[in-house]
Amino acid sequence: MKYGIQMYSLRDITKEDLDGALGKVAAMGYKSVEFAGFFDHSAEEVKAMLDKYDLELAGTHSPMGDLVNKFEETLAYHKAIGNKRYIVPGHDFSTRAKLDEFIKNCNEIAPKLRAEGIELYFHNHHREFLPMGEEGYIVHKELEEKTDIRFEIDTYWSYVAGKDSVELLKYFGNRVDIVHLKDGDSAGKGVSLGLGTAPVKEVREYAIANGLEIVVESEGLDPTGEEEVRRCINFLHSLD
Repeated sequence: MKYGIQMYSLRDITKEDLDGALGKVAAMGYKSVEFAGFFDHSAEEVKAMLDKYDLELAGTHSPMGDLVNKFEETLAYHKAIGNKRYIVPGHDFSTRAKLDEFIKNCNEIAPKLRAEGIELYFHNHHREFLPMGEEGYIVHKELEEKTDIRFEIDTYWSYVAGKDSVELLKYFGNRVDIVHLKDGDSAGKGVSLGLGTAPVKEVREYAIANGLEIVVESEGLDPTGEEEVRRCINFLHSLD
C-alpha cells in the first residue's frame, strides 16, 4: 500500500531544510507528498527534489489568494512541479459575504484550472461542518451545493465535527479521490496514528477498497515531526 505525507507534519524542519525533510519521509517509506508551502524554492528546485527522492506529488495545500491575486504565475508554478491537485486548506468564512466571495472565486477559477489539467479542492477542518454565525450556515454544505470543486476530506476533523467519516466518504462519491488520515481524540487533540480514537482503520480500509489516495497528517511534533510521522508509517505498515 502506498501512503503519502502532508509536509506540514514536519514543519519544524521544512522551512529550513525542505530537501532534507523530503529525503527523510522517502527513507521511511512514504511514496508521495503534499506540500504546505515551498519556502521560496523555485518550481525547478521543488521538481528536482521530488525526482531526487522518487516521490510522487499528491497535491499542495495552497491559498486561494494566490489564485485570485496572481493566477498566471501560480498556474505556471504548479504546472512546472507537476501538480494536479490545488487544495485550499482552509479559509476565513466568518461572514456570509466572505463565504459568498469564496464560492464566486471557486466558480471562476476551477474551470480555468481544469482546462490546464489541475483540479481545485477544499480541505476541511471541523468547523465547516457546523453551523456558523447568527445565520447558522454550514460552510461545507454551501460548497457542496454551489460549486463543483472536489474535496479532500480530513477524516479526523470530520470525526471531531461528529460525522461518521466513512459514511461521509460514501456520500461524496467521486468528488473525493484523496483523504487525510489522522488520529486524535474527539475534542481536537491530534496524536500519531493508532494512538487516538478516530476511525483510522475503518477509513484506511474504505480508502483502499475504493481506490482513494491516502495522505497521512500528524500535527503534534511529538517530540519532533520526524519521530511522529515515523510512528505513523510504522503503524500503517503493521496493518499491511
